[in-house]
Amino acid sequence: MAEQLERVVGPGAVLGEGPVWDERAAVLWWLDIPGEALHRFDPASGDDEATALGAQVGALVPRRSGGLVLATPEGFEAFDPASGARSLLARADAENRATRMNDGKCDRAGRFYAGTMAYDFASGAGAFYRLDPDLGVTQLLGEVTISNGLAWSDDGATLYYIDSMTHRVDAFDVDVDTGELDGRRPVVELDSALGVPDGMCIDEAGYLWVALFGGGAVHRYSPGGTLDRVVEVPASQVTCCAFGGPSYDELYITTAAQDLTDADRQRYPDAGSMYRLRPGVAGPPPNPFAG
Repeated sequence: MAEQLERVVGPGAVLGEGPVWDERAAVLWWLDIPGEALHRFDPASGDDEATALGAQVGALVPRRSGGLVLATPEGFEAFDPASGARSLLARADAENRATRMNDGKCDRAGRFYAGTMAYDFASGAGAFYRLDPDLGVTQLLGEVTISNGLAWSDDGATLYYIDSMTHRVDAFDVDVDTGELDGRRPVVELDSALGVPDGMCIDEAGYLWVALFGGGAVHRYSPGGTLDRVVEVPASQVTCCAFGGPSYDELYITTAAQDLTDADRQRYPDAGSMYRLRPGVAGPPPNPFAG
């Protein structure tokens, strides 16, 4: 499948992450976490503009009232891309300087779920949180190592979730009225030789697309956990994927070049690039934060 990939942003990101399509602006937002930068990719012009954030931001979502919401080391912050203005909405584990926010997304009710990880990858040091539209924060899980990809079924009643070092995709039953989780169970179990599961999205058929860090690929799995398709990527550290474009039929794939050896850099000269694939299936639009 590599021949169907189009490189849309050249190498340069240390750890590209968190692509999110912005329907209002018809652009794709994405992050370079250790580079402390927010990127704005305009597919119409091919331009990619970076804004310095001054912090390692792990995730972003559109906000229903306008602008973006960022998952930062302090918690959750509102961000106005036009002015650069930022304001803290709610704190989440801000006193713990050993951790930072990582991946996050909103459900259909506009609740923002995001989790943390330790800077040094310490086992069990992270947690998983929910920011409600009234700006209340609830810890949903503790003892997480690398809180990562998440996606919801079409009816919102199932949350798929990755804690990377479990080498699994788990499913939770969701109370759609409250956002509470129950009934955790494994759906996909990955051999460590395939890489570490990282970011994830879901398509309109209910299939999961999982980025494999260290595996040089994105895997598509059925809701029952059967491997359906492998998309090979010319970078070993594949970090995240998200559907975008006007019809949400384009899959954007971010990669990293973090801590690569000289031999790895020679083998993967385009590490840190972002790619686009038209996989023949569309995905749902991202849900905005309702608060």
